[in-house]
Amino acid sequence: MTEGKKVAVVTGGGSGIGRAVALGFAAQGYDVAICGRRRDALEPVRRDTGGYAAACDVTDPDAVADFFAGVRRTYGRVDVVFNNAGRFAPATLFGDLDVKVWREMIDTNLNGAFYVAREAFRIMRDQAPQGGRIINNGSISAHAPRPEAASYTTSKHAITGLTKAISLDGRAFGIACGQIDIGNAATDMTSQMNSGSLQANGTMMPEPTFDVRHVVDGVLYMAGLPLAANVQFMTVMATNMPYIGRG
Repeated sequence: MTEGKKVAVVTGGGSGIGRAVALGFAAQGYDVAICGRRRDALEPVRRDTGGYAAACDVTDPDAVADFFAGVRRTYGRVDVVFNNAGRFAPATLFGDLDVKVWREMIDTNLNGAFYVAREAFRIMRDQAPQGGRIINNGSISAHAPRPEAASYTTSKHAITGLTKAISLDGRAFGIACGQIDIGNAATDMTSQMNSGSLQANGTMMPEPTFDVRHVVDGVLYMAGLPLAANVQFMTVMATNMPYIGRG
């Protein structure tokens, strides 16, 4: 750990929002640790941040524990975690949703977020000075579903409960927990929205997106607060996306 620097951990740090946030933390002077499933995607980000990187499948609790052990060996502590790793599923009518897909989505988006937050909580509780901040990546789907997206919607609604539970249990240890809900940030994962997304009335409609740097600004704001203050929930979205009024 560099003297005087805070340590930020980003899961899913090899691409998209995770990559952008990891670079944002580095630009703000944090020591940065990232993980993701593909080492080849992590390496360019590791070079750009000058930080620590390890391949890690967040659905494996032992792999998550090993990753955080590596972060602790490298830096000695953890100050901020952006709990970002997640995935989408193909649009599927609820009655046709395959159990395998359901389990994969819950295992990544919910169980993986739990494994990451649990390891972070343990380190933050036991380190000196005590405390830290966990920022969970929710979604607009934590509030309102898209059609034919039951597994994703359920996993993201559950993140809200996880965030509240961590916030409550973390109070005694100086651990703050908040959630950022992101709507249509422009990344490779949202590129199809320009050609059309399924709407509640059954039509396909292109949806506006916004620059991912505004997500980075939001995460950095949350991370930069003193631990006596917390953004419990933040929504950052394309102004004209069909969220207010979905359905």
